Amino acid sequence: MQGEVEKKAKIKFLMCICTGECPGFGELTPNIWKFMNRIRMELPVEYAAIHPQLCAPDGDKFLRDVLHGDGSYYIIGGCAPFMQEKMFRDALKDKGVAKEKHIALDLRNMKVDEAFKKVEETMKRIVGEN
Repeated sequence: MQGEVEKKAKIKFLMCICTGECPGFGELTPNIWKFMNRIRMELPVEYAAIHPQLCAPDGDKFLRDVLHGDGSYYIIGGCAPFMQEKMFRDALKDKGVAKEKHIALDLRNMKVDEAFKKVEETMKRIVGEN
């Protein structure tokens, strides 16, 4: 899978853990480094990054620093997709990231293996579309 994606799509993975105190991330937060290392080592991402709260002012600044309208896909793991779309809409638009290039994944209430599988399946779908 790694070679296919590198030729067809640039994928960047961002993880928001809602300050690490949200009960929805109770299973994932204590294992966040294991999860992120699996993402960056086993999947074809350009990078994987964690931010404690992307919907906070410094999270918005972080997004504006890392987002680029260069055709990359931005998979953001965190809360409900409709909330991500609402909270990140301005930063995505201002940085020229097309709506279909932001893939919001709800990873709450998942263990590492479940969350990893969801991210992996999403990447396979992106590869299939390109």
